[in-house]
Amino acid sequence: MNGKKVVVAGGGVLGSQIAFQAAYCGFDVTIWLRSQGSIGRTQPKIDKVKQSYIDAIEAMAGPDAMNQWCAGIADPVTFDKEKCLAQVEKAYQMKLELDMAKAVKDADIIIESVAENTQEKIAFYKALAPLMSEKTILVTNSSTMLPSTFAKYTGRADKYLSLHFANAIWKNNTAEVMSQPQTSQEAFDEVMQFANEIRMIGLPLKKEKSGYLLNSMLVPFLLSGLDLYVNGISDPASIDKAWSRGTGAPRGPFQIFDVVGITTAYNIVLQYQKVPGLLSPLLKKMMMPYNFKGMESILKKMIDEGKLGKSAGEGFYKY
Repeated sequence: MNGKKVVVAGGGVLGSQIAFQAAYCGFDVTIWLRSQGSIGRTQPKIDKVKQSYIDAIEAMAGPDAMNQWCAGIADPVTFDKEKCLAQVEKAYQMKLELDMAKAVKDADIIIESVAENTQEKIAFYKALAPLMSEKTILVTNSSTMLPSTFAKYTGRADKYLSLHFANAIWKNNTAEVMSQPQTSQEAFDEVMQFANEIRMIGLPLKKEKSGYLLNSMLVPFLLSGLDLYVNGISDPASIDKAWSRGTGAPRGPFQIFDVVGITTAYNIVLQYQKVPGLLSPLLKKMMMPYNFKGMESILKKMIDEGKLGKSAGEGFYKY
């Protein structure tokens, strides 16, 4: 894309990964955070991401390399272990900034990765709008919310769209690019280019769709697993085993919840419970029996107890 300064707003599980991947690929990256406490919560996530890259690079240099390959890190033909490790160390020097104006000054692209909460996102966009340079492209990494919901708050609807990543992006290197009705073709093309420049496979969406491609399939699956648990049908470990052993998938729903974070899971449950417009008529019919209140209660209790998922050391499982 035309420029190198990237700002990621939010240092959650995906925010920290997105920032690290962009920095690893040579971009000048700043993570904007709301408070000193946010820095304390974000730094350990960055530390874990760094170690994940190091572990992946070591595995890629080992005897079983092709079964351990991470396309977000390097190509097999040009792989250079020492060069990759040097890129990791350089990426680790990315900046953390509390001053929004300072963080976003002259940014080429800002990636919003704040909580999946409508009012929090609106408040963020309103604060951000007067601070951005004319050139800045703004994207949201929202898991389920439509960018058209927020376009009017950004002050640049023509340069605002969605860019959604899968978790563990150094391995699962996809980036879903979705415009909203006012997005310009130029901005869409630049974001597709940016996705490729940070070693992602850009996946264009032809229509605006809540959940994009991945989460349109993933969220109903996760809610189905959670519903089995809250209704006392079975326990998380057994539900996970039923899925992973029965399908060959690497993780079951509760293992996925722990990776993406319990707060994100809670916000998604609130969305699907309170905003039925997010669901297609068929999906609404399928989800009618779902115990959303039970899901909300269990996840809220976990959050209150600090069981926020793998990054916190405990979620549905202990780490």
